[in-house]
Amino acid sequence: MLKRKIETILKDWRKNKNRKPLIIKGVRQCGKTFSVLKFANENYKNVVYVNFVENPDLKLAFYGSKTVDNIVMYLSAQIQGSVFPAQETCLVLDELQECPEARTALKFFRIDGRFDVICTGSLLGVKGYGTIVDMYPLDFEEFLWANGINDNIIDLLKDSLKKEKPVPEAIHKRLGDLLRQYVVVGGMPEAVNTFIATHNIGQVVQIQKDIIDEYKDDMVKYADDSDKSRIRECFESIPKQLSKENKKFQYSVVRKKGRASEYLGSLQWIEDAGIIRRCYNLSITELPLDGNAIKDVFKVYMCDTGLFVSMLEFGTQADILQGNLLGYKGAIFENLMADIFSKLGRGLYYFHKDSGLEIDFVIRYKGECTLVEAKAASGNVKSTKTVLKHPEVYHVYNAIKLGDYNIGRSGQILTLPLYMGFLLREY
Repeated sequence: MLKRKIETILKDWRKNKNRKPLIIKGVRQCGKTFSVLKFANENYKNVVYVNFVENPDLKLAFYGSKTVDNIVMYLSAQIQGSVFPAQETCLVLDELQECPEARTALKFFRIDGRFDVICTGSLLGVKGYGTIVDMYPLDFEEFLWANGINDNIIDLLKDSLKKEKPVPEAIHKRLGDLLRQYVVVGGMPEAVNTFIATHNIGQVVQIQKDIIDEYKDDMVKYADDSDKSRIRECFESIPKQLSKENKKFQYSVVRKKGRASEYLGSLQWIEDAGIIRRCYNLSITELPLDGNAIKDVFKVYMCDTGLFVSMLEFGTQADILQGNLLGYKGAIFENLMADIFSKLGRGLYYFHKDSGLEIDFVIRYKGECTLVEAKAASGNVKSTKTVLKHPEVYHVYNAIKLGDYNIGRSGQILTLPLYMGFLLREY
């Protein structure tokens, strides 16, 4: 059974005496329902589960009068065996986006106070009165847990980072292997469970392709008719966008002579669904990063690197596991770092100038604007060195280079193995 960080969030919410209804939102298939039901069944004497997709008739409980007594009466009549003892019941509302009236009713459950309510839903319009928490597919640390890496090893990595001393070679090699596996498998729970049970990459890829197909089905189901084809065109262009030397998202790559006015809403739809994240170019390398972001100049990365790799030609998975990445290596490892940083809750930023200067990522780290380069191997960091040589222009004094090597330092540049990216948490 996979250990998820959302479990800690749920426990902390339960301890809060003034808790509001909880809304867990995230991309489809990231494990929301499983985690919520597991928590509810372990922590409440009574659980009532409502799925608005599987049982659309249950939406009627939330129509008309919004009093909690009326809602409970209808649900207990419709769900065989359901009871609602006060202070002992958790009501789980799954696929909340399907029932706007249920979102409205959350306020009345909060005021009433007899029942705890946990909702789950995709990012397709989930709003409501309550505490909203984002949930993602497994991050790299959760993937390590799933593969038997315990907290003692992770503490060793933290200590190595703090002291800037190399990781012991046996651990270094093992974690490098696991990182390449994470690039291929990603963090979708079904894909991770299948990989751990079988190590059959073919089965993993099929699961990923099925998830991609579900996303495309959602585009047909939820989007306005006029937007459906454009949304799919944007989505299917992502591998092409990232294979370019200049990875800036270009609408002309979506369709020849395509314009932002045609596709801006379509791209926003995919981002709101939790499938992609934008990485914004910076006008200057200074804090605050969001304040210096150029909102109409950006790259687009998949939120789950395993799903991204599944969209490339079959055989790419074997190349990654063997370390032979060829033309896609830049795109793959940039998407990996976008995956890791996003799941840390970081905004995504990069720095590009028409002169050819380009930095993969820029983050706030230990209170400073810090450059981050992600390289498959040793990698050239010419742009980083240029920026560091001119602090009077760029106001940057430190950089991190992530790649296929152990910990070390060369002047202002700290080199780290790619698998340590998830430890860059400090702001």
